Amino acid sequence: MSIIDKIFDPNKKFVNNSKKIVDRINELEDQTKSLDDADFPLKTQELKERLVQGESLDELLPDAFALAREAARRSIGLRPFDVQMIGAIALHKGMVAEMKTGEGKTLVAVMAAYLNSLDGNGVHIVTVNDYLAKRDANWMKPAYELLGLTVSFLQSEMSQDEKRAAYTCDITYGTNTEMGFDYLRDNLAYLPEQKVQRTHNYAIVDEVDSILIDEARTPLIISGPSENSSRLYKQFASLAKKLQSDEDFKIDEKNKTVSLTDNGIAKTEKLLGVENLYDPSNIEYNFHMLNALRALHLYKKDVDYIVRGNEVVIVDEFTGRILEGRRYSEGLHQAIEAKENVQIKDESITYATITLQNYFLMYKKIAGMTGTAYTEKDEFDQIYNMKVVLIPTNKPMVREDKNDLIYRTEAEKYNAIVEDVTKRYEKGQPVLIGTTSIEKNEKLSALLKKKNIPHEVLNAKYHEKEAEIIAKAGQKGAVTVATNMAGRGVDIKLGDGVVELGGLYVLGTERHEARRIDNQLRGRSGRQGDPGESRFYLSTEDSLLRVFGGDRMKSLMNTLKIAEGEPIEHSMLSGLIEQAQKKVEGIHFSIRKHLLELDSVLDRQRNAVYSHRNWLLEGKDVEEHLMEIFEDVVDRRIDLYLSSKDMDTWNWETLSNELKNIFPFFSLDGKSKEEPEKFKEVFMAEIKEQYDLKVSEIGETQFPQILKYVMLRVIDERWRLHLQDVDMLKESVNLRAYGQKDPVIEFKRESYERFEEMVDGMYDDISAIVFRIAMVDEQKEKERAKKAFSVLHTQHSDFTIANDKEAKSDQSQGPSHKQRMRVKK
Repeated sequence: MSIIDKIFDPNKKFVNNSKKIVDRINELEDQTKSLDDADFPLKTQELKERLVQGESLDELLPDAFALAREAARRSIGLRPFDVQMIGAIALHKGMVAEMKTGEGKTLVAVMAAYLNSLDGNGVHIVTVNDYLAKRDANWMKPAYELLGLTVSFLQSEMSQDEKRAAYTCDITYGTNTEMGFDYLRDNLAYLPEQKVQRTHNYAIVDEVDSILIDEARTPLIISGPSENSSRLYKQFASLAKKLQSDEDFKIDEKNKTVSLTDNGIAKTEKLLGVENLYDPSNIEYNFHMLNALRALHLYKKDVDYIVRGNEVVIVDEFTGRILEGRRYSEGLHQAIEAKENVQIKDESITYATITLQNYFLMYKKIAGMTGTAYTEKDEFDQIYNMKVVLIPTNKPMVREDKNDLIYRTEAEKYNAIVEDVTKRYEKGQPVLIGTTSIEKNEKLSALLKKKNIPHEVLNAKYHEKEAEIIAKAGQKGAVTVATNMAGRGVDIKLGDGVVELGGLYVLGTERHEARRIDNQLRGRSGRQGDPGESRFYLSTEDSLLRVFGGDRMKSLMNTLKIAEGEPIEHSMLSGLIEQAQKKVEGIHFSIRKHLLELDSVLDRQRNAVYSHRNWLLEGKDVEEHLMEIFEDVVDRRIDLYLSSKDMDTWNWETLSNELKNIFPFFSLDGKSKEEPEKFKEVFMAEIKEQYDLKVSEIGETQFPQILKYVMLRVIDERWRLHLQDVDMLKESVNLRAYGQKDPVIEFKRESYERFEEMVDGMYDDISAIVFRIAMVDEQKEKERAKKAFSVLHTQHSDFTIANDKEAKSDQSQGPSHKQRMRVKK
């Protein structure tokens, strides 16, 4: 830290300012102690009224925190320390509070949550697993209820009704993945009652480094089975051969489009055994037939593409070169794969996806707490606009962190570890051993068994058992072998007589790529001023050292004639290892930042689509919006075919064919061929007239509901295809980095173009279906919607740089009239 930083240390400044606020809270303690239990809900109501009357949450903070502290003391027997109040102030300010293990983060969240719940919009407290969500909610529940608040928790197996009830509470505990998936599922709902979440108001993220840093590269994905989709591509590849050009469909080679004639529609319906190709339940059939026809008649093998092995590879029409990694969009590539009878690459269908970064950036305010965040303070600041503050410990830290011991080989290292653990076990000192993987975990366990040392093995598979084992790891004679992250969020309390033995001994078997994880492991020992000890055993064969100078270190050991089984120990070496960790952290930060840049493009598109969807779901004026969609469809054709100043180049034939394909009643008869504006005016009046007839035919009450289902189905189908395209686009733009092109710029440009194409297709599909709707059983349509919603499943995708399968605003605002669904470039 520079001299200027020391003088103007923002962390020190925050702590000092917070101490003044804590002094004011402490002055209110006698007053809050004199209250009856029945007074607390009344005081909460008073604070809510003061907020409505114009006081800020900052102004209410001393009174609110004083009430919350007294409520906790009475109801659960815990009075927050002054340093915990400082931590709660940091959470209220939207900061990351770094608090050491055992400093009571769970209790700290109560005060910040209480204050920020006063506006009635709900507070989400985010944990790393279901067990902690349930434990913390039930543990703190008496304090919240004494204050007059409602509190609940989410569990992955809960029903929609149970989740909706949990989200309506003032305080909701749950995991990051469950909340993220609930958001995605809400935006796939076909009925308002299928939605469970309220607003994204304020979130307190526990173990914030794990959730917002470690898991930031892993998107949440809702997907559905693909077998049916692959089957449909194959089925329609066969059916398309039974339709005749001109008679059943028209081809536009210039624009590479195909449109079915009335005869073609009738034949397709007969082949499929359906009454109406444009029934809401048959939307995908029309899409598959048109794609199959395009694949069959407009895309030629060895001209537009080649078949190489078991895959279809696109050929550049200008250079004749193979375009590695590129795929045609919106299902066309799969249709060509079906035509050529090769493997259809459609492993699963992604219906919705979002990164955790973009999910939490939707909240009006987020805060976090963890024992290890300071090493990532720049990332928290740049990505989430969250400052990291170090909260003082309640008692001085006395744990002894010893220098690393570095051995020549992994075998020598493990022998030394077993020898050290044996000595500690024999004197009764508890030992917690941290490993970097389940494989290493089990290897060390086997070595300890050979020495007849009883021990517990933990590898983060069963959270409740995990918490139980970790909680006992501080007992006399306990030996626990755990993966580094196992039992996160659970304190290790020392058993009788352990303090005299030196406290808990934490032994790390390898340095993690991130210093945070090492610090998290060390932090298991020395809680609340307890004695403790930590040390890392390393070898030149460890992955981190192997990448960053392991050979040089091994050579140095040979030069110094270090005997077999003897380690090197020096603070300078530990410093060099830390520098290596910083390099890796920097690389990972760059990757996460790059992914966020890519996903932010998709995020704007997602917001536009979901906003549109929610607007429809809420049952707004569908008819007025529909007229705007019709106008957009007509305007695009006029711009495309009648925009030239030279009337001789106007293409009335193609315009007529395309409009006829979309609007079955279209005819050029009686329409001006000299004034496009006049043509549009007459045709829009005709559209309105035909629409009114359709409303009369179906029924004024039923038709808007059917329209809503139709539009939602079309939006979802087109968005699904767009996600698939964007997924493949990300892979191809990463490859373009080798051609000296900026992947982010390329992705922004192409994804914007594809989004515009998606909206064009969406509006065309909706317009085509509206005038072909026949009488539909509304109840059956609702049941179909529920069934479609229920087959989706969730996954937390794995990450790769080449194909990352991933993906801030309030979603309640719908599309403004006279404005097409759009995003900024």
